[in-house]
Amino acid sequence: MVGHMQKRLQNRIAESRWALTVCLIYAAGIMLLGGVIEKGLWLQTACLAISTLMMVELNNSNSLIRIYSRMVSCSFLLLNVMLPQQAESVEGAIVQLCIIGFYLSLFHAYQDKRAPGWVFYAFMSVSLASIVWVQMLYYVPLLWILLATNILAFSGRTFWASVLGLALPYWCLLAFHLLNGDLQPLADHFSKLAVFGPIARIDSLNGNECLAMAFVAVLSLTGIIHFVRNSYKDKIRTRMLYEMFITMVVVTMVFMVLQPQHSEKIMGILIVSAAPLTGHFLALTSTKVTNIAFIVILATTLIITAINIWVPLSTF
Repeated sequence: MVGHMQKRLQNRIAESRWALTVCLIYAAGIMLLGGVIEKGLWLQTACLAISTLMMVELNNSNSLIRIYSRMVSCSFLLLNVMLPQQAESVEGAIVQLCIIGFYLSLFHAYQDKRAPGWVFYAFMSVSLASIVWVQMLYYVPLLWILLATNILAFSGRTFWASVLGLALPYWCLLAFHLLNGDLQPLADHFSKLAVFGPIARIDSLNGNECLAMAFVAVLSLTGIIHFVRNSYKDKIRTRMLYEMFITMVVVTMVFMVLQPQHSEKIMGILIVSAAPLTGHFLALTSTKVTNIAFIVILATTLIITAINIWVPLSTF
């Protein structure tokens, strides 16, 4: 009877049409407690709101979950407001917005080697992210591989479309600096690609960040295991897209361990890629164990959020 009640609770929340509305109200409250008005975090808040709507569209247009559920966008929103300190990063908010734009555009090109337009927009999103955080360009070789292996749309046309998409924002930036007669800022920007901080200096992060990152990592791993075990139930296209999310999660977590000084931007990318995996697990499970896990995940999210708001930052 208890298991049945918990199952009903999980499925009611996961499939509720009110879930996203409740999460939006909750997120607004957390942002207010985090000082959005006092600190003037209007641009960051706007980016988060737009990103959430884009995650809804990412789920809807690609049928990431085969039943009606807002768990992808809810997971995305709750994980983002879990660490209010990160919400203060303008660069992190822009990078996150751009990576969602990348996914939205690229998924339209699935199995279409004559879709240079969508590939152009996808890689232009990556380029725009790299303008505020040049290390985003590290992902480009991986994204070309995923374009071939998971999107199945790699060709001469789509490759050059991706190159043009990467180049366009920098052509505009070059023109701007030429008009100002000073190309040094552009040279300084690209020189950061060769700058590496100490490897795996996790102690450069504060305790609150480490707690939040560890939780997202556990959620990601849970989502990956669940998907691998149940992927046969999804369509081939959905499997391909989720395998791309899994690859991005693994690579991003490795990046996080190696260069934790970029945590604000890396965490944003990780959350975007982990949210579909988490949402898939929360929406498409109904055993006694997963119902308990659902409650534990929700409670842990609320507890970590409360700690990050009310407990002073701690460093290891």
